[in-house]
Amino acid sequence: MTDRITVEELAELMKKLAGVTVPPEELRREDPGFDRLGVDSLGLLGIVGELENRYGTPMPPDAERSKSPRQFLDLVNSALMTGA
Repeated sequence: MTDRITVEELAELMKKLAGVTVPPEELRREDPGFDRLGVDSLGLLGIVGELENRYGTPMPPDAERSKSPRQFLDLVNSALMTGA
């Protein structure tokens, strides 16, 4: 496990916790909004909770309100790198 969440990991979490299958390549190519992908607030909350359990640290409060995968990864990875 690294101290950064990759696009592949996010795609896996989206499938496991939100029931939404999106190829990682699509997340790299463009930055569709979570709403366009079909990830609702409960799905995103589940992903945040899983990451908090996995890394043993709280995620930024804004993470669960992220509008897109890129915004989410930027917030979460920044917090993981600074230990916040």
